[in-house]
Amino acid sequence: MTAPDTESHPALDPSRTALVLVDLMDRIVGLPLEPRKGTDVLVAAEELASSFRSAGAPVVLIRVERSGAVEQPPGSGLVAGLARDGDLEIVKRTIGGFQGTALDERLRERGITTLVLGGIATNLGVESTARAAGDLGYDLVFVEDAMAALTAAEHDASVRLDFPRLGTVVRVRDVHFADMPFTQE
Repeated sequence: MTAPDTESHPALDPSRTALVLVDLMDRIVGLPLEPRKGTDVLVAAEELASSFRSAGAPVVLIRVERSGAVEQPPGSGLVAGLARDGDLEIVKRTIGGFQGTALDERLRERGITTLVLGGIATNLGVESTARAAGDLGYDLVFVEDAMAALTAAEHDASVRLDFPRLGTVVRVRDVHFADMPFTQE
């Protein structure tokens, strides 16, 4: 088992932290993405979600629906098997997960102050959600290997230029609760 680097990545408090996964829907996971495939993002997201649930921390699954559409395009639901009982599902109609949704209220009801973010696309849904969260006063943790974008350059710009100004950038192996590492290697 690989011990997390707790000096640079302190343990998260499961009573104050939520995992927020953005747009993990078949039609988006199946896009040609960089720097990793959508299926790789999904594996990382599922690992994080499992660990959050085990720690008793909330998992928030955000998906997009097109405004005014009579029917949503095929593949608009969350990837099968991702959601579990007790997860919070938020439907957005904009790029970010806060505008026009009850996400902030639902998080505050639970006493959440820190958000751990992943999903697709890094520079669109994830970044837009993160910027609004930062404006609302949440502490932010970005899980780089649980994200992808349409190009590696877009992903890298968010991860290397924007996210460090908004919060902390980590990898899945760095995310942990006190005495509870997330990954085994």
